[in-house]
Amino acid sequence: MTLTNANGAVSTEQANQAVGKHAAQPTVGQLVSEASTHFSTLLHSEIELAKLELKSSVKNAGTGAVFFVAAAILLVFSLTFLFIAVGETLARFLVPRWVAFFIVFGFFVVLAVLLVIMGIKKVKRVKAPERTINTSKESVAYLQSNIKRR
Repeated sequence: MTLTNANGAVSTEQANQAVGKHAAQPTVGQLVSEASTHFSTLLHSEIELAKLELKSSVKNAGTGAVFFVAAAILLVFSLTFLFIAVGETLARFLVPRWVAFFIVFGFFVVLAVLLVIMGIKKVKRVKAPERTINTSKESVAYLQSNIKRR
């Protein structure tokens, strides 16, 4: 672009101002590069934020799980006192102490036997995934026959 004054001569001052205006505006390539850099920075920042949040969440979940396990262990141990109380109650009102504790012990043996019987019945119901095995065999046979054709 050529700038001329009223006399038709090119003004270098006006030309420099025009070039300065164009030089101040970034090119499309510069804009794309800058946008890419900003997007990359934003993406990395989002990933770091997600890592920090997940780290905190996993830590809280782990701590919560430990508390639940501790509560379960305490509950199991406290059941001992419940069973002692049942034995003592039987001893106080019905039978001698040694018989009361044998009754509580016998109750638990019977309960354990029932649970074993129920467990055995459930385990006997476990079957191999026959349909999956058959379809897998068919797929292998199909693939082998197609490989041999080629």
